[in-house]
Amino acid sequence: MLLEVLKSKIHRARLTCCDVDYEGSLEIDIEYLEKSGILPYEKILVVNATNGQRLETYAIPGKRGSGVFCLNGAAAHRGNPGDVVTIMCFAQFSPEELAEHLPTVIVLNEKNEIVARRKGRTELPLN
Repeated sequence: MLLEVLKSKIHRARLTCCDVDYEGSLEIDIEYLEKSGILPYEKILVVNATNGQRLETYAIPGKRGSGVFCLNGAAAHRGNPGDVVTIMCFAQFSPEELAEHLPTVIVLNEKNEIVARRKGRTELPLN
């Protein structure tokens, strides 16, 4: 039996833009993807704490250091610049794999700066 559990999370990101005239997805600064363990083009769940909307899409890598979190295409209707979102991805694990798994979480402040990085409950270096 496989169990689907949280693999990675970016918590409290602020949307920097929304572009309806794009193919779709959520563009995320590649640095945040790397620090959180979310892979480019991986399926993600985006939860908008500002308006309560939820959507599934995929992560596309944005320019390193840009701080970008841009909803694209139809997803752009689910948020506005400044909205606070949490981005999660999940993976399937066997019970044996799950015994060793801890999700990676990064937490951002109001300027989209990383203020915490954890593996499970263990704090990791920010850089």
